Amino acid sequence: MFKGRHLVEPGNFSIEEMDDLFRLAERIETEEGYLRESCRGKVLATLFFEPSTRTRLSFEAAMLRLGGNCLGFAEPGSSSASKGESLADTVRMVSCYADAIVMRNPKEGAALLASRYATVPVINAGDGGHHHPTQTLTDLLAIRRFRGSIAHLTIGFCGDLKFGRTVHSLAKALARYPHIGMRFISPPELRVPDYITEGPLKKEGIDYRETDSLEKVIGDLDVLYMTRVQRERFFNEEDYIRLKDSYILNLEKMKTAKRDMIVLHPLPRVNEIAQEVDADPRAGYFKQAQYGMYIRMALLASMVGSVS
Repeated sequence: MFKGRHLVEPGNFSIEEMDDLFRLAERIETEEGYLRESCRGKVLATLFFEPSTRTRLSFEAAMLRLGGNCLGFAEPGSSSASKGESLADTVRMVSCYADAIVMRNPKEGAALLASRYATVPVINAGDGGHHHPTQTLTDLLAIRRFRGSIAHLTIGFCGDLKFGRTVHSLAKALARYPHIGMRFISPPELRVPDYITEGPLKKEGIDYRETDSLEKVIGDLDVLYMTRVQRERFFNEEDYIRLKDSYILNLEKMKTAKRDMIVLHPLPRVNEIAQEVDADPRAGYFKQAQYGMYIRMALLASMVGSVS
């Protein structure tokens, strides 16, 4: 289905292709042992120039569960990048050893550059504040599983909407689905970039609103997508400290939400979701993380494995 193709941003796949992936992931979830040998003899290289827990481990778990193997590094200090090797040379070299490359890099556009030099499929696992397409696929699958479909929904994005690549990717992807509304909840300093609101949202005629109050809109939401304020994206420590606790979701705020609203979060969380919310049946973020492994299994099986 996706043999030889790269995944740099969510727009690389059509809605129909993503739906095929979701159906494949759902089958992997529900059918014990399905595709468990589809990547036998294949090797996945994980090149993480920036810290990661869920994304890296879920990709490695996905490949191992498909019968394949993994190699790579979890931080740039253990690679030849610390010696000054260019990204182009790194991916050329790794292409000699692996059947696919998963890469996270703090620089926007790094995944696109890598795709131009690699001779095997490149999967973007996050490039700075730009894109995180497999997290977007995870989020869409979670919405589909919790809500039944990805349409006729109002989604609220709360927290760091300026630097949050997961927000940017998901908003762009959701804009392609019918009858979607969006509410962007953030302090003015962390508002969603104009290239999102004036680009895909305006193009698709999306009903969106911006506010600094979670309480004002939480009752209208079908999905609440919480994000942390990302310390690593700030140049000024004082700004981070001032903004880091702008929004904290607790049970008191959940009282005014719909009974079937779902709370998602790309994780890790710091304190933007109080631990008391974890026991609420509307808390979907840990199950969302599990869906991340299923969608990555579906993606790898389609890119380098065999799908029947």
